[in-house]
Amino acid sequence: MSPIVPKFEISEDDAEGEAHVLALHGEIHVTTAPRLAEHLTNAIESGKTAIVLDMSGVEFIDSTGLSVLLNALRFAGQRQGRLVLVCTNPTVLRLFQITGLEGTFDMFDDRAEAIAYVTQPA
Repeated sequence: MSPIVPKFEISEDDAEGEAHVLALHGEIHVTTAPRLAEHLTNAIESGKTAIVLDMSGVEFIDSTGLSVLLNALRFAGQRQGRLVLVCTNPTVLRLFQITGLEGTFDMFDDRAEAIAYVTQPA
């Protein structure tokens, strides 16, 4: 029997002006979260501190995934940057509500609004 490979994809785009957009698709959990953490750390360390995480394609996120997002938010802040989320999936949004993290992250339901917000002067 072959192991189940979790569905998770990341695409990156710097074509949105000064914003670095990561579009996430699939599931963010203990198996896939390290890959997301690596992408976020590499982006921030390379000076990309206006980050939009487009989570419109995320179907599931667990506490490990939330931890990665919190660490990236903190790391971006230490570099005088911003990290915002685009999230439209009601199931994923509910997790942010249940954990009380909806007020911790700047969240948008539209990518263009998120890009405009993250690139405006602080």
